[in-house]
Parts: sequence; C-alpha cells; structure tokens
Amino acid sequence: MSEDFNMSMRKFLKQVGVTSQQAIEEAMRKAGDTSGKTFDAKIVLTINDIDLEHVVTGKIEGA
Repeated sequence: MSEDFNMSMRKFLKQVGVTSQQAIEEAMRKAGDTSGKTFDAKIVLTINDIDLEHVVTGKIEGA
C-alpha cells in the first residue's frame, strides 16, 4: 500500500478514536453515577464502495 494511503488511513482512525472517546465520556457524564457498572460496546465500520463491514465489540467499565 502507498504511503499516502497509510497516512490517510491513520488520520481517519485517529479521528475515530478521539471523537469516539469524547462521545463516550460525554455520555457517561450525562448518565450520572456509572461506577461499578460494565457497559457492552460495539463499533461498526462500513466502507460501502468496497463492501466492508467490520464489527468490534467490547466492554467499558463505568467511571
């Protein structure tokens, strides 16, 4: 893969990570006391032009 491809992919993934973390933190603040709770999380990445659907699941511990 080209260097331009790698750089654009890394830039996109960084944006996904940063904005996702901000959204989760905001939602946790709005939810109130989440200490001791575990939340199921799922991210779905789609790229329609190449028929990609990638699902990542996990758990997030409350703060």
